Amino acid sequence: MAVTEIAPKQQKQNKGKSAFREWIDSVLFAVIAAAVIRWLFFSAFVIPTPSMENTLLVGDYLFVSKLHYGTTTPVTPLQMPLTHQYIWGTAIPSYLEWIKLPQYRLPGFTDVKRGDVVVFNLPVEHPETYSKYSNVLPDLHPHPVDLRSNYIKRCVAQAGDTLEIRNGQVYINGEAQPVPFRMQNEYFMSTTTAVHEENVFRKNGITDFTPFTETFNDSTDSNDESGYIVKTTPALAQKLKTYDFVKRVEPLYLSKGLKEPFLFPATNLTNWNKDNYGPLIIPKENGTVVLNDLNTAFYADVIRYYEGNEHVTLKEGKLLLNGKPLSQYTFKQDYYFMMGDNRHNSADSRYWGFVPKDHIVGKAVFVWMSIDPDPTNFFNKIRWERLFRVIK
Repeated sequence: MAVTEIAPKQQKQNKGKSAFREWIDSVLFAVIAAAVIRWLFFSAFVIPTPSMENTLLVGDYLFVSKLHYGTTTPVTPLQMPLTHQYIWGTAIPSYLEWIKLPQYRLPGFTDVKRGDVVVFNLPVEHPETYSKYSNVLPDLHPHPVDLRSNYIKRCVAQAGDTLEIRNGQVYINGEAQPVPFRMQNEYFMSTTTAVHEENVFRKNGITDFTPFTETFNDSTDSNDESGYIVKTTPALAQKLKTYDFVKRVEPLYLSKGLKEPFLFPATNLTNWNKDNYGPLIIPKENGTVVLNDLNTAFYADVIRYYEGNEHVTLKEGKLLLNGKPLSQYTFKQDYYFMMGDNRHNSADSRYWGFVPKDHIVGKAVFVWMSIDPDPTNFFNKIRWERLFRVIK
């Protein structure tokens, strides 16, 4: 029997994607991939202020690991990808607060430890607290917890520690702590003549210096002196002493008992300053404190705003739960005390208090690029010696 081959039905050929469609798909894939990497693994940050000098300089670009402490899930999911608070170059918020999700932290390699350089969301951008700190941080605005401003400081005390600062030296649980290698302090440099700033200060990497045109009188010498107030490291302070026109270089510390304004906590029960501070116990998960007048001053904001409590109020210096006085309190999460390495030029926990664990973003790992915002010439714009420097 003869058979006839049946011709297959002619199939419509799929049209290839247009170049524009391929470009859109590529951009969309790149945005999604970048957003996932940025959320889950690491983020890139730039240092805008000198609060961490000389460990980190203005213009340093660094990678921050989210894996070390575990990344947190978004609280504010309605957000434009690859933005933080505002749409690039505008004052238009990049997020909507129509939906708020509970926050969870994924498992990490480690917990925050003393000495870690940490990026965190600034706690005092809470809607109920930001206005209290306008004298210290004048440009504060309220934001959701996961979209508060990113700050970078060094953890000097972890949950459960007792912190005290004596004459600029940090003590934890009564023991003096190691000083960060590149930590910067404030010094008075007494000189016999005016200094050539380029040859003395900038050549040694000192960018923060102020001529002291009036007379300077310290607590140990009745002779009037003039010179410069400089912020630098102990090693460079020793080097400055070797110049023949330098009479002496001495660290500057505020005297114990001299109360500094705008310090945390805002109470008349302490007479602390940036160089003589504490003792202060850092809140720890499941740790309990008795709420006397002093502890209420220390922990009232923590209990009211960062612990997820409702119906807790502060009246006449007393904490009330549903109108009844609280005599003690057990904390629900860990907290940390953060300080900048530029100890006399850092708005840190000494001025606004504790950092809750749910505000921790990640650990600063290394500097991948460093650009001098004020170079002596174009060829010195990139600080080559800082590239791929591990942050310690």
